Amino acid sequence: MSRIGKLPITIPDGVECNLQEGSMNVKGPKGALDIHIPKSAIVNIDTAAKQITVDVANKEDGEERAVWGLTRQLIANAVAGVVTPFSKSLEFEGVGFRVEVQDKNVKMEVGFSHPVNYELPESVEAAVDKNTLTLIGIDKQLVGETAARIRKVRKPEPYKGKGIRYSDEVIIRKAGKTAGK
Repeated sequence: MSRIGKLPITIPDGVECNLQEGSMNVKGPKGALDIHIPKSAIVNIDTAAKQITVDVANKEDGEERAVWGLTRQLIANAVAGVVTPFSKSLEFEGVGFRVEVQDKNVKMEVGFSHPVNYELPESVEAAVDKNTLTLIGIDKQLVGETAARIRKVRKPEPYKGKGIRYSDEVIIRKAGKTAGK
């Protein structure tokens, strides 16, 4: 039995969910998302109770049970995202490290001989406050993936802590070399 899969999803006011063959469309005040529904998952929308339930035909099969919880969580993330967007913050730490946003481009100066440009996906927006970049979007997976790709440009190093890190990430520092005796 999937603990996550059997939980119902409450549909907030202003959110519209339509089930088509193989996909689900979720529309809300902030935008719309399409979610792929696997064949083994059974999705029921109860408009009277404003709830969505997910089930699978064969609860004994390990793969179907895994798909059960995953499908439920993807739908829950979509329903939550069209009401309140998800955000991820990245901090640029280091001497001369700067970040700025120009339209859909993020321009980063992170210690290389040249600035690094990263083009944002369509549904992701960015804002800069000093050396903190905040990514905002309705698709949780896309916001997280975009943040991971930007962080990958210059990962934080453990000696001085320079690099791009998540705002809630803790960098465990290492002791450097000691001087001769």
